[in-house]
Amino acid sequence: MSMWEERVLPRLVDRALATPPVQQLRAATCAGLTGRVLEIGFGSGLNIEHLPPEVVSLDAVEPSDLGWSLSQDRRSESRVPVRRVGLDGQRLDAPDAAYDAVLCTFSLCTIPDAALAAREVHRVLRPGGRLHLLEHGVSPDDRVRAWQHRLEPVQRRVAGGCHLTRDPLRLVADAGLRVEDSEQRYLPGPAVGRPWTYGYRAVATRPT
Repeated sequence: MSMWEERVLPRLVDRALATPPVQQLRAATCAGLTGRVLEIGFGSGLNIEHLPPEVVSLDAVEPSDLGWSLSQDRRSESRVPVRRVGLDGQRLDAPDAAYDAVLCTFSLCTIPDAALAAREVHRVLRPGGRLHLLEHGVSPDDRVRAWQHRLEPVQRRVAGGCHLTRDPLRLVADAGLRVEDSEQRYLPGPAVGRPWTYGYRAVATRPT
């Protein structure tokens, strides 16, 4: 990682993705999680407060040491035991069918090989297990989508490899997961921000 990605970007992400509208989406995404949960892209632990009581443990995949450090207070106050189990969502150190659920928020946009990460999610979910997903991605509006393609090279350089033009629902469907519930809309804010704020929230199941 560059100094920017290692020492600055995790702090900016912690602030930018902790706004009240995003926290409401996090709460909605975490609803229904149960049992043993794996979170890919744990970041600074912004989802911890939204975990339902049915969650018994949370294993975290997080590449940033600073992000993990920023989560210390949230982890120490969590009623759910949290442990860091890996750095790379493309190569999960877990046996097949190890988890009841996987939680992934604002991470498929940044993982270099998102298709491989989605296949890994399929592998580690038990049959009938569910992926709870919150992402930003490609807009259905032609004008916004054109700007996303123009801006993506700069976005990837300054935002740790983050893409604007990925379709997260297609990624998880192509990995063999069945999308059962989804919502797509722009986050609140000015129209000028729309290349960055087209959101996807979904639950996808590994077929039995």
